Amino acid sequence: MRNRLVLLLMLLGAVTPAFAQVSIGIGLPGLSIGINVPSYPQLTPVPGYPVYYAPGLNSNYFFYDGMYWVYRGDNWYASSWYNGPWGLVAPAVVPVFVLRVPVRYYRQPPVYFRGWRPDAPPHWGEHWGHDWEQRRGGWNQWNHAAVPTRAPLPTYQTQYRADRYPRVEHQQALQSENYHYWPRETVVRDHYRAQTAQIAPGPARHAAQVPPNPRGPETRPQGKEGQDNRGHDRDQR
Repeated sequence: MRNRLVLLLMLLGAVTPAFAQVSIGIGLPGLSIGINVPSYPQLTPVPGYPVYYAPGLNSNYFFYDGMYWVYRGDNWYASSWYNGPWGLVAPAVVPVFVLRVPVRYYRQPPVYFRGWRPDAPPHWGEHWGHDWEQRRGGWNQWNHAAVPTRAPLPTYQTQYRADRYPRVEHQQALQSENYHYWPRETVVRDHYRAQTAQIAPGPARHAAQVPPNPRGPETRPQGKEGQDNRGHDRDQR
């Protein structure tokens, strides 16, 4: 057992910086999480939140900031395509607006959700423990009058049903050509960059390249107090 641990630490030390960065956020896609969405799902806005959910699926399935998010088996997963492949998301970096979605919008709620208010978020601090609560302090406190706008849905994916669903090496090029939204959340932007750099093969890598934010978070002109030029709340906590 000790030898295995030493080997694991050696392997982790050899990981490239780009992968090491994303491994604490969203892992590279490739996981099968036991759900199958044969066609683009109906996505309905969660009232008062910049998030969509899928009322027709028997799954805790959401869309936020340009990505799909699924809570299954006590883990969060994310993908830029509606049926994966999925990457595991560390609890410490799940976007706060995904965490804030009320219990009633979970179509397959875990047993431990029972007794929790349907119009309030799950008790993540109680579930994930004191260390998580300390790190994500204030996650459930925000200005309800200054909620960011919802990201546009990537409806171009409706033409790719199960029999035409693209391979992962083609997904990035298709997304770059058809979906021109830049994510707000750092963890999502990191996923886009890492997925493009490490999955897209040679010639396709250039076509699939996610362009940098032309203004960047530091250079956006400011609007109202506490908001950026698009009316987004700078402090999402």
